Amino acid sequence: MVEIPPRLRRRRQKTDGPNPTDIYVGGRVRLRRTLLGMSQEKLGEAIGLTFQQVQKYERGANRVGASRLYDLSRVLEVPIAFFFDDMPAPSADRGQGLAEPEASYESDPMLKRETLELVRAYYKIADPQIRRRLFELAKALGKSNEPS
Repeated sequence: MVEIPPRLRRRRQKTDGPNPTDIYVGGRVRLRRTLLGMSQEKLGEAIGLTFQQVQKYERGANRVGASRLYDLSRVLEVPIAFFFDDMPAPSADRGQGLAEPEASYESDPMLKRETLELVRAYYKIADPQIRRRLFELAKALGKSNEPS
């Protein structure tokens, strides 16, 4: 059996706050749940939790175990890898955690409710030509605000 050196056997202190990986995974749970238009209550019912427990997972306050991650991937209809997609690499200076722990709901536009509602509304447009024209319009409007 491999012995873990004492310097690596660090337990998380209450004052440390959530682990950046747990925050990232929780954010991905929230992203997918919101894209599906599912409430925290409905997600909780589907996996046998209260909405408060789902909130804690989404904030990273509670760690998501392997069996729970499997349940979430099944209910949210994504592969398990989805929860780790595009996760920043570990920070070299801290030795643990992520290089960008600030990537939270507030700083990442992809996690904002407005963005998620826009994406949901976009995919409700049945006509692919209209959807494509709206996409091109949005790109053109975005370019018009770029500095020349």
